[in-house]
Order: sequence, then structure tokens, then C-alpha cells
Amino acid sequence: MSWVCSPRASWLLRIAGLGLALLLVMPRVARADGLQALQDFLQHSRSGRAEFVQKVTAPAREGQTPRVKTSRGQLAYQRPDQFRLEYLTPDAQLLVSDGRQFWHQDTDLRQVTVRKWQSVLGSAPAALILTASDLKALQGAFEIRALPDAEGLSWAELKPRTSEGTLRLLRVGLQGSGSATRVSVLEFLDGFGQTSRLELSGFASTPQPPAQFVLTPPAGFQVLRP
Repeated sequence: MSWVCSPRASWLLRIAGLGLALLLVMPRVARADGLQALQDFLQHSRSGRAEFVQKVTAPAREGQTPRVKTSRGQLAYQRPDQFRLEYLTPDAQLLVSDGRQFWHQDTDLRQVTVRKWQSVLGSAPAALILTASDLKALQGAFEIRALPDAEGLSWAELKPRTSEGTLRLLRVGLQGSGSATRVSVLEFLDGFGQTSRLELSGFASTPQPPAQFVLTPPAGFQVLRP
């Protein structure tokens, strides 16, 4: 799968997939500085939930147009380290973290893969943005710069300081100001040349039930611990 040529081939990119972008149902207000907008979001949005549409574009083969896969689902987060991303269509996938463990449930394969959360966080763009404590925490792992406003949004670009993991570049589009700042778009490039754009709607900045950040494997599912 992914975090997409196929959902099972690169499942870390999906967490993304987290990642983890918000297209809000409210007037868009661009900010002069994408870095300040990102800091405002990290400081004020402690929890929330939203629906999302993700479009992943695979590199074009010679003589062919790029292949685009569209997925839809919903996500939730509770800082500092709880995250849930559920793909509803076209493939049922569930990605959950309680801050210690990370579960990936593949309904078609009837499998649940369990890993340590810290081992996958670096490859989870949406989760990185939604669970980071502040801009300083991100600057330890990324070179961050402001980009020119576009699409009525303020933009920040994050480039990993190392080539480890699948993430190569992350762009964050934000709207609003102060405590009303929200992430509207996450765009990321992986090491396979795939680009992904995540847009979210219906965002609600409210405390989330702790139970949704724990996954109990369904009866009959195989549990893998790589």
C-alpha cells in the first residue's frame, strides 16, 4: 500500500499520511508570513478532526500521462502525539497512533501491522504537522522557509535535513490568523517521485475521545510486528 502507485506499496506516505491538510469551510485569509502562520497553527490548534481528499500522482511512464489516485476519508488528532487517519474509499485503511504504538489496519488483507510510533513519524507528513509542538520542534528535522502566497493561502516549505525516510519535500498551505489559523493543504514529494496533495474540509477544533487513538485488531486479522 502507501503514506501511490498502490495503497499497499507505500503506506507510510498515506499517513499522511498523514498528513494532514485542511480545506476549511470559511473565508480564506492569506498571511504575509507562512512561517508565522505555521507557528500560529502549531500553538493554538491542540486537537481537531476533519474530512479529507487526497490525490497522489505517480511519475508518468514514457508516452503516458501521469497516473492519479484519489482517496477520501477522515482524520483526528490530539497533541502532542495522538493521531488517527481513516481511508474510506477506494480502499479501507486505518492508521492510528496513541503516542507509543502505531497501528496500520488493512481491511482487504485482513492484517494489522504494529510498529513503534517514533519509527514511522519521520515518514508521516500529515502527522508531523498535526502533532508537532511548535516551529522549533520541526526546525530540528527540517529546513523551513516561507513561500509566496498562492491560492489565497500562506505557504511554508519544509525540507528534511537528512535523506533518511521516504519524505523529500513538504509544503503547507495555511489560512486564517492567530487562534483561527488552520492548515488548508499539505503537498508532499516522496523518494519514489510520487507527489501527494491532501485537502481537508469540515474542520472542528475540539477535544477528541481518547478511545479513537487505540486500535484493537478485529477478530480473524493477522497481527504483524516487523
